[in-house]
Amino acid sequence: MHGSPESMAAADWAAGEARRRGLTLRLVHAGEWQPDTVTPHTPLGGPGPPQRHWGDRVLRDAEAQVRLRHPDLRIVGEQIANEPVAALLGAANGSEMLVIGSRGLSAVAGFLVGSVALGVVGRATRPVVLVRAGEPDGTAQPADPSTTTTATGTATATATATATATGTETATIPAPPRHVVLGLDLNSPGDAVIGFAFEAAAVRQSALRVVHGWYLPAYYSFGTADLAVNQDVGGELAEQKRTALADALRPWREKFPGVRVTAQAVIGRASHHLVDSARGAGLVVIGRRTRTSAIGAHIGSVTHAVMHHAAAPVAVVPHD
Repeated sequence: MHGSPESMAAADWAAGEARRRGLTLRLVHAGEWQPDTVTPHTPLGGPGPPQRHWGDRVLRDAEAQVRLRHPDLRIVGEQIANEPVAALLGAANGSEMLVIGSRGLSAVAGFLVGSVALGVVGRATRPVVLVRAGEPDGTAQPADPSTTTTATGTATATATATATATGTETATIPAPPRHVVLGLDLNSPGDAVIGFAFEAAAVRQSALRVVHGWYLPAYYSFGTADLAVNQDVGGELAEQKRTALADALRPWREKFPGVRVTAQAVIGRASHHLVDSARGAGLVVIGRRTRTSAIGAHIGSVTHAVMHHAAAPVAVVPHD
């Protein structure tokens, strides 16, 4: 939590998820207090009360905003005296997931994923969800734009829609849940990623759309001038991809029989298809392999693109 609209949107989203899963919502404010901060009421070298008090106020305000929509939810607030990335990584270790807000820029520029969010996503061992201020939270009811949070947990609040009934009365009916999108790499599917997506769809009672992007190998496209041969080969490869996708999902369909699944193996960049599928979705789930490069933690190109351009909340799930 740091008092911004995007952090409050994340807190509100996290609150709904916590309520749906029967979890506690933990609101975290992190920052390094300057050791030389001195006030008349503080010993020399002690952490300055203005910094602590500001953090306390941010947490109190965020909790009050969340309770307006989730009055029965158990909420705890915590200040962590550490730099934000390290603090959030530590907080995430004991949580189901970590939720962070990100700021929208424009339809062309996408969303601003700050250095803290990138640092956390690249190193986290638990799922990290990025929530945009003012974007759909998985239900028809928008998040309160006046709130701001970085919270451990995730959420979608129950939404209702008003419809005209007989006479002049109105009836409140449940809004249909937004579907969940899973971006699946068949070369490294990751049980943690698939399981997270199926569970997210199950708790929302929503449909799950699985998207796998692939390319026709260049030697098939350019190795022969015979168009009929290329079409035959392309059809065979497409069928192989569809079969592999069905095989990867079969045990999860059996484990979650109530989840309606649509699976697509489509030619082209996976990131483009996922960003397109994210329109109108309640959540996009993608994986990140837990490997490091010579310059530190690694975030793949597909994950990076979806984080910056998908309109829906994005869950990045680490896997081996």
